[in-house]
Amino acid sequence: MIRFEQVSVTYPEAQHRTLNNVDLHIEEGELCLVVGRTGVGKSTLLGAINGLVPHFTGGILSGRVTVNGRDTSRHPPRELADLIGVVGQDPLAGFVTDTVEEELAYAMEQLAIEPAVMRKRVEETLDLLGIAELRNRPIRSLSGGQQQRVAIGSVLTAHPRVLVLDEPTSALDPTASEEVLAAITRLVHDLGVTVVIAEHRLERVAQYCDRVIYLHGDGTVASGPPAEVLAHSSVAPPVVRLGRLAGWSPLPLSVRDARRAAVGLREELQQFASPAATASPAVPQSAKPELSGSPELSGKRVTVRYGNIVAVSKADIDLASGQIVALMGRNGSGKSSLLWALQGSGARESGSVRVQGQDPSTLSPSQARALVGLVPQTPTDLLYLATVQAECSQADQDSQQPADTCAGLLDRILSGIDPQAHPRDLSEGQKLALVLAIQLSASPRVLLLDEPTRGLDYSAKEHLTQLLKELAAAGHAIVVSTHDVEFVASTADRVLVMAEGEILADGPTADVVLASPAFAPQVAKILHPAPFLTVEEVATALGSKP
Repeated sequence: MIRFEQVSVTYPEAQHRTLNNVDLHIEEGELCLVVGRTGVGKSTLLGAINGLVPHFTGGILSGRVTVNGRDTSRHPPRELADLIGVVGQDPLAGFVTDTVEEELAYAMEQLAIEPAVMRKRVEETLDLLGIAELRNRPIRSLSGGQQQRVAIGSVLTAHPRVLVLDEPTSALDPTASEEVLAAITRLVHDLGVTVVIAEHRLERVAQYCDRVIYLHGDGTVASGPPAEVLAHSSVAPPVVRLGRLAGWSPLPLSVRDARRAAVGLREELQQFASPAATASPAVPQSAKPELSGSPELSGKRVTVRYGNIVAVSKADIDLASGQIVALMGRNGSGKSSLLWALQGSGARESGSVRVQGQDPSTLSPSQARALVGLVPQTPTDLLYLATVQAECSQADQDSQQPADTCAGLLDRILSGIDPQAHPRDLSEGQKLALVLAIQLSASPRVLLLDEPTRGLDYSAKEHLTQLLKELAAAGHAIVVSTHDVEFVASTADRVLVMAEGEILADGPTADVVLASPAFAPQVAKILHPAPFLTVEEVATALGSKP
């Protein structure tokens, strides 16, 4: 179905080829997973499939890419729209209509599909992705995860034979991502659709794929069965890393297979379990732990309303100095609305927020930024200058910090970003790293991050974890709204769970995540009832290196 024959891609002023003599053959009906570190060329590989590379991205493409016999160098994306459906990293950038139902129908209108058929496909897609209740909602009123499902649905209605997805689960909660992946798997198995996915959260996708394409970073790729490729790759999900540590062969890709292989390991680890470490039921909000000393931030009965929709309902939250708090919950539960209300610039119908005795909503932007920094879901909202260097210099000036403070932070979070690159030309992970560095340059007492791991590979997330822990050790209070359960397991001290605008649970990380099948990390599921959350914890217990 998809063939790469000696394909190389070189961008202007690049020091090396992004793709170098790539030979690939992806069969019809395969689910293929593209993996690699941030910035190695995964999006370029995907873009070459539907002709975005080089027709719209520029650069030089040599060799030949064919999809179902069509040469993409001779057919621009518009001539491949009936064959290939594409969902990019930023769903909002691809929307062209105002409401969900209109967006689902748009691609079919361009292909001149009959109205009766269009209506049927829209209904099927709404049900397939579980978004029927959103049909009349304005797209910009949806949460990031809801927008991502609509973006996938808008492509599915055209019934493409090839589906290209760039991080399709990055903004989805664990349950929603399972639903989307189940729908994608159904397309592969029942309809023979060929699916190519680039994803950093490999723990969600690896067990479903037929083939893994691993980009080494030097332009070359390795392709083969998932267990074989991931056994030696620099990026691997926790289940594979645990298998490497334990010496399992073949390496398991699913929790089910890993539990079967882990019988002896669980018995060996039982000696390290203590009653204090055993998970207890999630702590209800009414019985949340008391903080010692005055909190850095205190929110009392915070309520956020948009018209008739109550996004946050009388939420109480206290943030202690030196603490990293994870805010979790399904898409649309009110997490982002709560963060914006705490930051001061978001809507707040009632309730109070105090940071060091001051309400951020009453302060000037520069004063508020020194108290509370917020990294939003869509980092491009805060980027407006022509180069990365200009953004960093402006951040230093706004925060009255020494020169190169922001640039130094950026290099620690994610190194290798070209300072002369336009911020909007960066990958989603690189944009997020830049905005995080900009906000950190002000050294806010409270730092709020909304889905900060979108677009970040495992190594970048480890650097982010280390940075957040250093900030916490310096006395900052940090809240991370995320669906990334593996990141929560390795980073957070405390977890809050939201649903329907209310905080339902508040307690230590182990207590909350181990009590929830949806929020438990892979290692916890594999080793239950032994109370381990990460591969690093297991390695420490065994006296080994992860």
